[in-house]
Amino acid sequence: MNSYYKKDEWLVVEEGFDPEMNRESESIFSLGNGYMGQRANFEEHYSGDYHRGSYVAGVYYPDKTRVGWWKNGYPEYFAKVLNAPNWIGINLTVDGEVIDLAQVKINSFRRTLNMKEGYLERHFNITILKTKTLEISSKRFLSMTEPDLGLIRYSVKPVNFSGSVSFTVYLDSDVRNEDTNYGKKFWKEVSRHISEGSGMLISRTMKTDFHVALGMTYILEKDNKKVKIKPEITDRAKYVANTFSSVAGKGEELVLYKFVSVISSLNYDKKNLPAIVNQRLEFAIRSGYNKLLSDHINEWDKIWATSDVVINGDISAQQAIRFNIFHLNQTYTGKDERLNIGPKGFTGEKYGGSTYWDTEAFGLPFFLKTADKQVGKNLLLYRYKHLQKSIENAEKLGFKHGAALYPMVTMNGEECHNEWEITFEEIHRNGAIAFAIYNYIRHTGDKEYMADYGLEVLIAISRFWSQRATYSENLKKYVILGVTGPNEYENNVNNNWYTNSLAVWTLSYTLKTIEELEKGNSSKLGKVLKKTNFNFKTELPRWSELVKNMHFNVDTKRQVFLQQDGFLDKELLSAESIPKDEKPINQHWSWDRILRSCYIKQADVLQGLYLFEDKYDTETIKRNFDFYEQMTVHESSLSACIHSILASRIGNIAKAYELYLRTARLDLDDYNNEVSDGLHITSMAGTWLAIVEGFGGMRIQDDKILLKPLIPDNWKSYSFHSRFRGILFEVKVSSTQTIVRNLSEKSLNLVFDTKNYIVKGKTEIIVK
Repeated sequence: MNSYYKKDEWLVVEEGFDPEMNRESESIFSLGNGYMGQRANFEEHYSGDYHRGSYVAGVYYPDKTRVGWWKNGYPEYFAKVLNAPNWIGINLTVDGEVIDLAQVKINSFRRTLNMKEGYLERHFNITILKTKTLEISSKRFLSMTEPDLGLIRYSVKPVNFSGSVSFTVYLDSDVRNEDTNYGKKFWKEVSRHISEGSGMLISRTMKTDFHVALGMTYILEKDNKKVKIKPEITDRAKYVANTFSSVAGKGEELVLYKFVSVISSLNYDKKNLPAIVNQRLEFAIRSGYNKLLSDHINEWDKIWATSDVVINGDISAQQAIRFNIFHLNQTYTGKDERLNIGPKGFTGEKYGGSTYWDTEAFGLPFFLKTADKQVGKNLLLYRYKHLQKSIENAEKLGFKHGAALYPMVTMNGEECHNEWEITFEEIHRNGAIAFAIYNYIRHTGDKEYMADYGLEVLIAISRFWSQRATYSENLKKYVILGVTGPNEYENNVNNNWYTNSLAVWTLSYTLKTIEELEKGNSSKLGKVLKKTNFNFKTELPRWSELVKNMHFNVDTKRQVFLQQDGFLDKELLSAESIPKDEKPINQHWSWDRILRSCYIKQADVLQGLYLFEDKYDTETIKRNFDFYEQMTVHESSLSACIHSILASRIGNIAKAYELYLRTARLDLDDYNNEVSDGLHITSMAGTWLAIVEGFGGMRIQDDKILLKPLIPDNWKSYSFHSRFRGILFEVKVSSTQTIVRNLSEKSLNLVFDTKNYIVKGKTEIIVK
């Protein structure tokens, strides 16, 4: 754990520059707007270690799979989130010396992420040429209102001298991914243009042929007046630049404004890209930096109004939750059903692909509770439109008759993950997608979604479970063999409790849905059954039989659900027995040793208890929590949040707080020594849930919201916003009372602990 950054309610601050921490800071201070993103690389030249990263949503490259031993069914490629052309470049030379923070004397340095207003700032004071002192500042944002625009304010002030300041403003598409399998560069130049005051690069991806156009223009000011310049033009393959100089007197500030438009063929016809970029740059210049920044800040005000969490009395917890909310909202805006929530968002390349099961299990619940219902619907439509590809994925593995296996990693619906124990075995991802349909409908009340889209997906997933389960003559039960559950420190196990539970739940939910639609919307049901070639005579009885006769292992002595067959054959040890210098074990132990150990990477049985807790009493949840949590090493970013929610559920507030802080500050404090690769975006949603569903005890009970709040001892109060079926409401909890404020016109049905309330529109209730 590394407490490197200063704590503040709305800011993340790096005071002083540590080159050893630069990659971590590039991740922490990343920006995005749902359409594109940028790591916190320096604008000016830097010869030290860094991981340059610009990203455009939905643009990817299918890098040919590289494995030591090819297995039938392996995907042909691994989809890479592309390191896109560099738009931020502003090289700086003063009195002939190149400004490079790896070479100059740094007197002071401050990098700040303003989460309330959505921008990144740097201020640093340096000495060059032995005695000359400079103050340099930059302010960067990616517009939330004009998502193709990136803007930079870059200022230079000589402190104790007058001198010549030279800027090189450039665009560069000669970039590569650090995670390339074969060392290839993925971009080809289509065209470039450079003139005095503006430039454009159009590049295309190899294989996928996405075109991305970058256009730039700029203004130089001194004393708030535009400076006339005569730039020198640089025009070479994959690179265009303007270089120009101006004299700055002692204490005089030169301010450069750089305006950039980034346009993708995902959204526009390729032949129109140059014209659109020029139009967008004209709009940006006409609007001006200050107006665009003001609009951007106003948009963030709207976002915070429905998603903020306020914690009084704990600055560390407050900063952390806002950090997580901030990155979630700048990663995904829900405006485009073709996009999804990448595990690293716009902060790094690791993991490739755009979509994991993390979206449905963690990301979707956050957006269901904080955003308009169309945002959640678009996440489901993304999967619906990939249904045919998922059927094809299943066919490659031998499944038939419209069975679907959704991919572990994907960009376009096609599986592109190539670790066998995950690609072939981590099939619980299918259940997460089925549960997401249920979760969306119970949150929004949008029952039409089931008939229009949801049932078709449920039938395909149920067919998969039906074919994946086999009958054991020995047990006289159905079994699911050769899987990897959420605990990836166990591979190729039989009867993973969580996987079997999801299979049974999905089949039951599909059967129930068909029955309900028979009664309530038989015409639409008929269309779905015809489209899917559904066979009532064979499929319904088979599914019912599986539901009744699935095998689940239980330890009758401890009265806990067993993670999988043979789990009790392991030596059961507490994670506390692992020497500190051997943690995390995934960075110190052999894989063989990990697989033979009892140690659990993340919630597995407990993940199932989280989803289906209404089926179990508190004592059952507590027994399982106490048994499994002690063996859990929490080396997945998705682990601590689920444990925190369940700890709150069983009334263990101290453990809930401990695990909340771990999940909330996972990246800020770099618990697992991996932030340099990027942030853990989907687990950030789990952090929010740890407060709302954990401490707040918020659940959905039929058409009502259930609250059963707790509060950590060191918190004076906390509050959060949530949505339910078109109603936005706020909950504020202290040690003495809970206030529920209905911010909408429609009445909210509420159960507080066990008592029913109706909170009328624009009113509040106080429960003591």
